[in-house]
Amino acid sequence: MKFYIASSFNNIDNVRFVSRQLIKEGHVLTYDWTRNQKASTIEDLKLIGQAEKAAVIEADFMIVLLPAGKGSHIEMGIALGHSKRIFLYSPNEEVNNYATTSTFYHLSEVMKCFGTIDELVNTVLTMTETKEHLA
Repeated sequence: MKFYIASSFNNIDNVRFVSRQLIKEGHVLTYDWTRNQKASTIEDLKLIGQAEKAAVIEADFMIVLLPAGKGSHIEMGIALGHSKRIFLYSPNEEVNNYATTSTFYHLSEVMKCFGTIDELVNTVLTMTETKEHLA
């Protein structure tokens, strides 16, 4: 199965760890944005945006590692618009804080995951054993 991970540059180590674990189990990463340098021009932003949009659309499912920036949330919107399963990860339950949460975190396509990164990986692997769990 193909996947995409959205997050901020602050989470780059966790993004790479999750990617490696899923790839080791046979999943395919549609785009590795962690290899990019920070964009320095509008043209760079445009090219990166096109690549990331295509990667989200190509993926069977998406993982969002919080905290994440505006780009990650736009990618999440693209995934929702294409009816993708989204695994929304937070090491705590901040997404359930009514004062700060987003309405989109609570849609049926979004599976909220809490705990350790290892627990996230195990959840994703369990839920993606068959594509039925992604519907």
